Amino acid sequence: MHVSDIPEIARLSIPEKILLVEELWDTIASDEEEIPIPQSHIEELERRFKRHVMNPGNLLSLDELQSRIAKRK
Repeated sequence: MHVSDIPEIARLSIPEKILLVEELWDTIASDEEEIPIPQSHIEELERRFKRHVMNPGNLLSLDELQSRIAKRK
């Protein structure tokens, strides 16, 4: 499906389109059970959790994380 398939959407202003996207997202997120999770994401989460269990002290605090992000800007 494309925006051009629904002319009414194509005529909306940018703010209206943003509101529409938010509304659509809310309807999707309201039923989390229906959202498929790719196997690659599951595997990555398992890998990260296993790494955390093996080295639990290697986590960053929120302040450390924010500091690292700020340094990259």
